[in-house]
Amino acid sequence: MLSKDRLGRPWPQSKTVDPEEIARFTALAEEWRNPNGKFRPIHRFNPVRRDYIVDRIIRHFGRDGRDEAGFTGLKILDVGCGAGLLCEPLAERGAQVVGIDATARNIEIARWHAAQKGLDVDYRHCLAEHVLEMGERFDVVLNTEVVEHVTDPKQLMKDCSDLVKPDGVLVVATLNRTLRSFLLAIIGAEYLLRWLPKGTHDWRRFQRPEEVRDMIERHGLKTSEVTGVTFNPIANRWRLSSDSSVNYMLLAVKET
Repeated sequence: MLSKDRLGRPWPQSKTVDPEEIARFTALAEEWRNPNGKFRPIHRFNPVRRDYIVDRIIRHFGRDGRDEAGFTGLKILDVGCGAGLLCEPLAERGAQVVGIDATARNIEIARWHAAQKGLDVDYRHCLAEHVLEMGERFDVVLNTEVVEHVTDPKQLMKDCSDLVKPDGVLVVATLNRTLRSFLLAIIGAEYLLRWLPKGTHDWRRFQRPEEVRDMIERHGLKTSEVTGVTFNPIANRWRLSSDSSVNYMLLAVKET
């Protein structure tokens, strides 16, 4: 059962949550902070994702990228935060960060790691809909590598969109549903290279950029850009790209 809310009431179950996905990520939770473990691909992918998000926040809100506390005053929500790989660097820049996850053990690990670094991150074992019920809104909402794991992506995207303040930003990072993504992200990453455990992804749940755009734009957001992320085997690193056929990030702004 999910954690209780601030009034002591247990959170209701949600139709967006897939119990099998929760069980899978619970079993893997201890691996989150091991850069050479089963989440190694996430650790290698995270720097380009983190830098993209930081850069777009700086641009949109006119912040000074050289200021270590340049995000002071910004309220950021990371939906499906895992063990806090994105929450911590944003908190280090002065943002007020809330990280939520449907897997209780992820939140426990995230809280422990933040405490070790002396960071103040508000980690909660709950879902986007529960934060929405509490009446909270955010300057930035992140939904990275989450939508492809839920049973009702339209509802999740609605909840995330509704959590964004006017003139706020939503960032969605996910996988495109193409033949190329099936060959690389499923056959290649899970079965041949063994970068991820088999069954980590269901290709049928991958979302095309235009599908995500349609889901959020009916709730007051306007898509600013779609940026691909590709792996360069020669440099052995991920980089931003015009190729969004596998991994991509979508940036949208809430209309005022």
